[in-house]
Amino acid sequence: MTLPRRHLVAMCATALATLAGAVAVTVPAAGAAATGCRVDYTISSQWQGGFGANVTITNLGDPVTGWTLGWTFAAGQTVTQAWNATVTQTGTAVTARNVSYNGALPTNGTASFGFNGSWTTGNPVPSTFTVNGTTCTGTPAPTECPPPSTGGPSPSPSTGPTTPPAQPKVTVWLAGDSTMANPSGGTCPVGWGSQFAPYFNSNVTVRNNAVSGRSIQTWLYDPNVTATKDSTGECVINPNTYSTRWTSMLDASAGMKSGDYLIVQFGINDGDSACPRHVGSARYKQLLGVMVAAAKQRGVRPILLTPVAAITCSGGTAVGNRGFLTETTDAAAANGVPVIDLHRLSYGLYNSLGLCPNNGDYAQGKVGAFFCNDHTHFETAGATQIAGLVATALRNQNIPLAGYLR
Repeated sequence: MTLPRRHLVAMCATALATLAGAVAVTVPAAGAAATGCRVDYTISSQWQGGFGANVTITNLGDPVTGWTLGWTFAAGQTVTQAWNATVTQTGTAVTARNVSYNGALPTNGTASFGFNGSWTTGNPVPSTFTVNGTTCTGTPAPTECPPPSTGGPSPSPSTGPTTPPAQPKVTVWLAGDSTMANPSGGTCPVGWGSQFAPYFNSNVTVRNNAVSGRSIQTWLYDPNVTATKDSTGECVINPNTYSTRWTSMLDASAGMKSGDYLIVQFGINDGDSACPRHVGSARYKQLLGVMVAAAKQRGVRPILLTPVAAITCSGGTAVGNRGFLTETTDAAAANGVPVIDLHRLSYGLYNSLGLCPNNGDYAQGKVGAFFCNDHTHFETAGATQIAGLVATALRNQNIPLAGYLR
């Protein structure tokens, strides 16, 4: 049955009035706003006495300029550290508030954060969440009402498509070293690339081709980089042919395709003074350019990352400790591609988590939950947080891949 327009307008006015009287929101407007929300709470890792969790808020109502998420732990769990939100706890009640860069949520917009926690008898997922005081039920946002009639004839219904085009599927290819690589066995080390896929929707496939112990040159040319330096101080490559991993990524049928993304992070092993891992400054920039050019030729969109930091403390402050930072940003500028300063973001995260000072024992406490017992490589919880830094940077820097984030 088709309702007359005046009846539809009256129904919408009644519905909006009901909503306006039922809830309060934090967005400034002439009148009250419709609200609705969904919360996805995922336990990303769990160990004896501790766990990591990722939380995503989806705003199903009117836009808001700030959010406060609340829930209650049923088994007495405790939040020990958090990132991308300010989290406080009183008894079993937990409150998470947005930070400066993720407070604004448009309709259907999302914000994600994560935390580590402790548990004793159990670790059940909370059953109820509230955002800005409203219980989240996952109900879709109300359909927008038509504007009031001006007395003229109603416009003809549109014959065009009523739904947006499907989002194309893409592959995100990762190239880097052990801090990015998939774990080879056991619980440590875990590279952040292995924890990257859950930040994206189902239209993204992550192909992690990072390999432990590699500089950019050995990654590209294994096993042909020799232990001999030439007259310029660079390692001799003989024969001058690419590794099978890079060759397979360049393959027209099975490798990178137009619309895909290539994320590159080296600079940790490249500073070795001895071959085969040694790479000089100019050579490093040249090889980044080689990878970028090959990707662009195939319609692939490259993103360069500065190397993730280890944990180095100067008193109570985590400080930078990697090289090839300027080289990475210079190569990005020269080749016209985005760069994410993961080095700065990572030691900034360590400071926000209070990982300094520490006694150098990376098997215990907060720093032990984040790092392997070598101050460089990550436990699963640490790798998940580093992956979250990269995901957040995609959104903050308006890199198109951010359109695929959950």
